[in-house]
Amino acid sequence: MEIVEATISSIQAALESGEITSRELVLFYFDRIAAHDKDGLTINSVLELNPDALFIASALDSERAVQGPRGPLHGIPIMLKDNINTGDNMHTSAGSLALANSYAGVDAFIVKRLREAGAIILGKVNMTEFANFMTDGMPSGYSSRGGQVLNPYNISTPTGGSSAGSGVAVACNFCMASIGTETSGSILNPGNLSSTVGIKPTVGLVSRSGILPLSNSQDTAGPMARTVTDAVILLNVITEHDDRDAAMGAGYFKKHKDYRVFLDPKGLEGARIGIPRDYFFEELTDEQLAIFNDAVEVMRKQGAVIIDPADVRTARQIVYSSVVLNEFKSSINAYLSKLPPNGKIRSLKDIIAFNNEHPVETLKYGQSTLLLAETTTSGTQTELPYLRDRLADLRLCKEEGIDATMKEHQLDALLFPADFGARITSRAGYPSIVVPAGYTSKGVPFGVTFAARAFEEPMLIKLAYAYEQHSRMRRPPSLKSYI
Repeated sequence: MEIVEATISSIQAALESGEITSRELVLFYFDRIAAHDKDGLTINSVLELNPDALFIASALDSERAVQGPRGPLHGIPIMLKDNINTGDNMHTSAGSLALANSYAGVDAFIVKRLREAGAIILGKVNMTEFANFMTDGMPSGYSSRGGQVLNPYNISTPTGGSSAGSGVAVACNFCMASIGTETSGSILNPGNLSSTVGIKPTVGLVSRSGILPLSNSQDTAGPMARTVTDAVILLNVITEHDDRDAAMGAGYFKKHKDYRVFLDPKGLEGARIGIPRDYFFEELTDEQLAIFNDAVEVMRKQGAVIIDPADVRTARQIVYSSVVLNEFKSSINAYLSKLPPNGKIRSLKDIIAFNNEHPVETLKYGQSTLLLAETTTSGTQTELPYLRDRLADLRLCKEEGIDATMKEHQLDALLFPADFGARITSRAGYPSIVVPAGYTSKGVPFGVTFAARAFEEPMLIKLAYAYEQHSRMRRPPSLKSYI
């Protein structure tokens, strides 16, 4: 069968019929990674392959033959961002050479869920080092451990960060789907630039236990895939409740058992979608604006009620916030302190010291942000600027921002170009879904992002799926030549 651009459902059907085995699927991806990620165009998205992947695939093939599949992810190869713990023979480093020899010991909660569902953890993908919190001026998709991830659609275009490898590996068909993480645009931005679907869930819908952190108030993991359906299949598995993550308490009774029921091709009919054109459109090129407006017309023709403009009145008040800077030190120190006792790196201070001892390998772009976090924050979240900024973020982004706009216009969702709404949605902890919407004349992908209030993923899935089904804009990169 044709594996490139195949969906999870079509692969699952082929596995059931015996047309292909999971072991053959893993070998296919190994071959494709060798040909295009490590040779040919050298995309450089795959950081590490699971040495047990073939054994796991063979075991799942045997289980299928005897007991049948566990579910839609049985025998499906999935990649993980390199900040997600695996209790196996792979490292978890967040792209840092300081953590290049770090083994987590136990699976992150969501990895445990994926394994229970029968997914094959194929490997770890490269990312912007420390989720782009290393320094100023470092390009997205770069890490000292993994080097630079390239955008397969156009070499002169960034990959987006920090889940660069998560998006690019999926776009290039190096795996069926992947898991990324986001603090502020780190799923939406690479999803947009890799022409993939990225779901950034509500903070508290998906467990963060066992994921190297950046911000306790904004971090979340989420699926990246080539279709909305595939992303939702992953979302179903990773939304199980985890008592260890306090953020999940608010969504305990708001989680849905199966988000696939919201994959409605008529989901745009009657939906009220607001477009906040003020501020969020200022950096668009004419080409990008045309792609966005074409996407809006698709939605309008499918019965959506477009409120244009539906501006967020607080948008221009949302300026620099010290929240992430202040939360990083305590978050990373807590994570490192829980690693197996043989690890040498136990704090942010240890990371900085390691980098200073190996400047040629680790400090190509410096470590100004790490230094700022270490030297200017206490790690206790008691600084006055932090408290004021945290309160301002909640007020300007939630109550007086997205909440007020959606209430004023009685909206089901907001629609942003690319990932341009990530700053406001991330500080609110609200969900978003980015979907491919087209390409510029230079072949650069461009998407649209649906956003809503907390735990309104069902509505976003309806809208994203219906738009995808009626636009069908995604196309894979050629992997033959750059523009």
